[in-house]
Amino acid sequence: MTEHKHSYRNVLNATSLFGGVQVINIIISLIRSKAIALLIGPLGMGIASLLVSTMELINGITNLGLERSAVKEISLANNDSNTKSVAKTISVLKKLVWLTITLGVVIMIVASPWLSEMAFGNKDHTISFVWISIALLFKQLSSSQLAILQGLRKLQYLAKANLLGNFIGLLITVPLYYFFRLDAIVPAIIIATFMSFIFTYYFSQKLEINKVKISRKEAITEGKSMINLGVMLSLSSMITLLVAYIIRIYIHTVNGGDELGIREVGLYNAGFLILNSYVGIIFNAMGTDYFPRLSAISEEIVKIRKTVLEQAVIAILLITPIIVIFLAFAPLIITILYSNEFSPIVAMVSWGILGMIFKAVSWSMGYMIIAKGDSKVFIKTAIGFNAILLIFNGLGYYYGGLEGIGFSFFIYYIIHYVVVRIITYYRYDFYFEKGFYKIFTFTVLLCLTAYLITMIANPMLKYCLMVLVIIVSSSYSYKQLDKKIAIREYLKDTFKRKK
Repeated sequence: MTEHKHSYRNVLNATSLFGGVQVINIIISLIRSKAIALLIGPLGMGIASLLVSTMELINGITNLGLERSAVKEISLANNDSNTKSVAKTISVLKKLVWLTITLGVVIMIVASPWLSEMAFGNKDHTISFVWISIALLFKQLSSSQLAILQGLRKLQYLAKANLLGNFIGLLITVPLYYFFRLDAIVPAIIIATFMSFIFTYYFSQKLEINKVKISRKEAITEGKSMINLGVMLSLSSMITLLVAYIIRIYIHTVNGGDELGIREVGLYNAGFLILNSYVGIIFNAMGTDYFPRLSAISEEIVKIRKTVLEQAVIAILLITPIIVIFLAFAPLIITILYSNEFSPIVAMVSWGILGMIFKAVSWSMGYMIIAKGDSKVFIKTAIGFNAILLIFNGLGYYYGGLEGIGFSFFIYYIIHYVVVRIITYYRYDFYFEKGFYKIFTFTVLLCLTAYLITMIANPMLKYCLMVLVIIVSSSYSYKQLDKKIAIREYLKDTFKRKK
């Protein structure tokens, strides 16, 4: 096997492992979302969305970005095969996490009346936010364990922890919603994070890592590089979460700040979930292995060009058929995922998903900035991009409602791609081979064609043409992947390994 094919296969191996896990997780999420949609409706989803997004905001402010900066530090130590360095880095992480947990829980409890007022316009949910601080604790603990597994590239353990945590959480939370409806929202959030912690802790304990005793003072001193990078990442995450939070509050306020506003937030959150979780399966699956691999070669630009190219090609070839299929059957898919009550998000999701082809490439390039630890560029781009997104989303909703937000996402992803492309070229001397743009241009045209076909009034003509585009996009992706990895050989080798 050529080195070229072997390299692409490594990318696909990680993607197929976590892609499979993500598919199962999506099925679990679908069942959960369907149950929530039927049992508590858009109102319940709106309440849950505001509670979770608030928790995520506090988590983003207080966790110092350790769940991502630790991945870089651990992967670098692991790449040098230095077991002592790995053990010490993990001990520093564990000590630092308890400091961030204490800070997060205290802030959430003390600020709970204000958080309720900010999210819901009253103090009726103060106690809910106090209880949600428990979920924050479990979330940060599980994130630190996942960082250890990811940094050491223990992909099997990482996959099992994700899968089992979600599955057991589903088994417990759905009956809660059935019997207690809206009253089950807070307990369900806590249980979901607790299940995630239980399984991430279990699998991280299976690792053979020597324990290194270290004091808090030593942890802060030794973990300076982790904290510095983490703060940068945390600030970025906080800005992103703050923007998402402001958009939800804006939607809530524009619609009168009452039950109608909460329902509209629930619809927005459902559409956002589709774009970032269901369609974003490719990004979630790839990012798990991609970030530590890129971090390990962060100073070698030739290797970076090769790695980013492989990641971008695999990403666009896998996501193009998904985009086309979703555009063809968006109304049906949304009804299956939720219910007929959520039909207003069809236009929002259709526009948003069209931009995912650009996100696939900019996402692959953007990780370069994090892997290199280029804090100045990262913070500037994070502030700039989120400011653009906030303005676009606000204007989009003001003039076009939920469809306007979808269109704003589409324009934003194009701008994001262009700007990241310029930054990585001039900052790191990064560029794609010419062959990449042939693939990228054709897949973009396929996605645009699929969207234009959805506007045809004649149902028979529309679906006949859409089926044709689905066949073309699937065939094209298959042929291109076959050139890269020899799919039949790849499948044979995979089955042999499993046997």
